[in-house]
Amino acid sequence: MRVKFQQSLDDLKQRLLVMAGMAEQAIQRATESYTTRDMGACELVLLAEPAINRMEREIDQAAMDLLAMEQPMAVDLRFILAVIRINSDLERVGDQAVNIAMKVREMQEYPQTEIPVDIPKLASLAAAMVRKALQAFIEGDVEMARSVLMLDDQVDEMNSQAFQSLSALIREKPETTPQALSTLIISRNLERVGDHATNIAEDVIFWVSGADVRHYASLSD
Repeated sequence: MRVKFQQSLDDLKQRLLVMAGMAEQAIQRATESYTTRDMGACELVLLAEPAINRMEREIDQAAMDLLAMEQPMAVDLRFILAVIRINSDLERVGDQAVNIAMKVREMQEYPQTEIPVDIPKLASLAAAMVRKALQAFIEGDVEMARSVLMLDDQVDEMNSQAFQSLSALIREKPETTPQALSTLIISRNLERVGDHATNIAEDVIFWVSGADVRHYASLSD
């Protein structure tokens, strides 16, 4: 029975990694659509959303079945609970990708203009956080997970700078307001991706060490 239970845990982990790949691909395509104005990439993001949602439901059901039938204890219980929470954050990463793709599609209606915000750089950092958090999950590496938490401040700072730059652009060139506001929303979406990566890293720490480090910044004050 123990071998079968372990196989079920391994299967749950593999399904979560498939979900992670889908969410990562969605963010990559959404960012590509912003950079290149490729509407095909936008459509791929939108078409992938139902599959991500379906995968979230399937993983949640599998995790709940294990909780109900096996009544796991200690580290196995923490692992299943972490999977449920990580699964939710990955689905929300997919939602952020959809939001970006829809906003890029709207931006096609406006003239292209010079925007003083490096969205690809912000996207690269947010996506790197997600990848690193998931690598920490694969390896059960607490220190790697903790390093993700430190990156969140950089993403927050870039989003704050984007707000300042775009606010200044709107004041100086009111005709760019639609483009600037759309970019501001995309920046905020990417900041939220960083938040979800942080949540995933916190769940890895919880699973491996049993420590609840949510709201770690306030606890360290």
